[in-house]
Amino acid sequence: MSQVANSKRIVKNTLLLYVRMLLNILVTLYTSRVVLNALGVEDFGIYNVIGGVVAMFSVISGSLSSAISRFITFELGKKNQNNLEKIFSSAITILIILSIILIFIGETIGIWFLNNKMNIPGNRIEAANWVFQFSLFTFIINLISVPYNASIIAHEKMSAFAYISIIESVGKLIVAYFIIISPTDKLIFYAILMCLVAIIIRFIYGIYCKRHFKECTYHFYWDKQLLRQMFNFAGWNFIGSSSAILRDQGGNIVINLFCGPTINAARGIAFQVNAAVQGFVTNFMTALNPQITKSYASENHQYMMTLIFQGARLSFYLLLFISLPVLINTHYILKLWLNIVPEHTVLFVQLSLIFAMSECISQPLIIAQLATGRIRNYQIIVGGLQMLNLPLAYLLLRLNFFPEIIMIVAIIISQGCLASRLYMLKHMISISIHQYLNKVYINVIKVGFSSIAIPLILSFFIPESFTRLILTSFAAIISITTSIYFIGCKKEERLFIHSKFRAIKNKQKLYDE
Repeated sequence: MSQVANSKRIVKNTLLLYVRMLLNILVTLYTSRVVLNALGVEDFGIYNVIGGVVAMFSVISGSLSSAISRFITFELGKKNQNNLEKIFSSAITILIILSIILIFIGETIGIWFLNNKMNIPGNRIEAANWVFQFSLFTFIINLISVPYNASIIAHEKMSAFAYISIIESVGKLIVAYFIIISPTDKLIFYAILMCLVAIIIRFIYGIYCKRHFKECTYHFYWDKQLLRQMFNFAGWNFIGSSSAILRDQGGNIVINLFCGPTINAARGIAFQVNAAVQGFVTNFMTALNPQITKSYASENHQYMMTLIFQGARLSFYLLLFISLPVLINTHYILKLWLNIVPEHTVLFVQLSLIFAMSECISQPLIIAQLATGRIRNYQIIVGGLQMLNLPLAYLLLRLNFFPEIIMIVAIIISQGCLASRLYMLKHMISISIHQYLNKVYINVIKVGFSSIAIPLILSFFIPESFTRLILTSFAAIISITTSIYFIGCKKEERLFIHSKFRAIKNKQKLYDE
C-alpha cells in the first residue's frame, strides 16, 4: 500500500475515532456530574481510589498487553497469517493464566491492603469491599479483551470502535439513570452496573472480531519459543508499564494515605478531564501507531521517521487546541459542569493537562521503541526514571507538601524521560536528536508560548463568566491556528495548505457554475 493511501487511512481512522471520542466526552460530562452528585464527594473518592488499587494489577498485565499488541501488529506488517493465528491463541492462553493469578493476589493481598491500610471511613468499609470485588472482575473482563482490541487496531478497523462506543455510551447513560433512582446503596449498585456494561461490551467485541478477522478464533496453543519471545519482551517492558501504573494509581493511593478520599475525588475529576481532553491525541495516535510498527517491520525507515516527527507535532497541536481554553477557564468550566467542585480540583486539572502536553510528544517515540523489540536497556533507563515518581511523591507528601506536588514531580520526570528516550533511540533506530529538537521540541514550545498571550490577556480583563469562556476560547483557537501556520509549519507545509484551499475553492466554483 502506498504512503498516500496509508495517510488517507490514518485520516479516515482518526476522524472515526474522533466521532467515538466526542460521543464519549458528552456522555462522560453528563454521567460524571450525575454520579458525583448521586454518590457524594466521599463515595466518589472511594470509588476512584479502589479503582486505583485494582488498576495497580496492571503492573503485571500492562507489559503483556503491550507485547500482544506489538506482536500482532508486527506480524500483520510482515503479512504472516500463520504466525498471527498462533500469537492470538497464545495471548488468550497467557491472559487466562494471568487472570487466575491476579484474582488470587486480589483476594489475598488486595483485600488485606484495602481493610488495613487504606483511609476509608468505618461506615463505608463494607461497601468498599463490594466495590473492590466488582472492580476486580471488571478489570479481568477488560484484560481478556486485550487481544481482540489489539486485532481491531492492528487491522485499522476503527469504525468498530466508533459503533460499539455508541452501545457503551447508552449503557453508561442507563447506569447514571439507575444510580439516581436506586433505593439501595448507590456506591455498590454503581460498581455492579459498571461491571455489567464491561461484560456486554466484551462480548460484542469478541463477536465482531470472530466474524471479521480469521486469527480471532481461540484454539489452545502452546509454542515454547513463541511464548519465550513474548515473555522476554513483556518482561523488560514490565519496567515501563509498571512505572506508569505506579505513577498514576500509586499516586492516587499515596494521596489517600496522607490526604483522604476528598482529595482523591479532586484528583479523580482531574484525571477524567485529562482523559477527555487527551482523547484527541490518543485517537490520533491509535490511528497512527500501526503504521509506525508496520513501516518498521517492512524496513521503510524514512517513512517511519516522517510519521514520528509529524505525529509528535500534530499530537501537541491537537492537545493545545483543547487544553488552552480549559487551562484559562478551569474553575468556571468545573463549576458549570459539576456544580460541586471539590477543593484542589482546579490546580489538579491544570497540572494534569500540562503533564499531558509534556507526554504527548513522546508517544510516537514509545511506539517506535516497542516496534524494534529490543527494549532491555531502554526500559532499564527510561522505566527506572519513571519509577522515581512514587517514592518522591510519598516523601514530599510525608514532608507536608501540598497534594498537587505529585503532578509537578511527574511533569519534571516526564521531561527527563523524553531526553532519555531520544538518547536511546538514537542507537536503536538511528533517530537524529538534532532534527527532533528542531522539528518537534523547539517547534511546539514556540507554538505553545506564542498561542498563550492573547487569550490570557483577555481573561485578565473579563470577569469569570460564560462570555469570557466563549471569547477566550475563540481567541485561543485563532491564536493557535495562526501560530501553527506561521511558526509551526515549514514552507512546504504552508504551500501544501495553500494547494488544498485552492482545490476546495476551484471545486466550489465548478459547483456554483
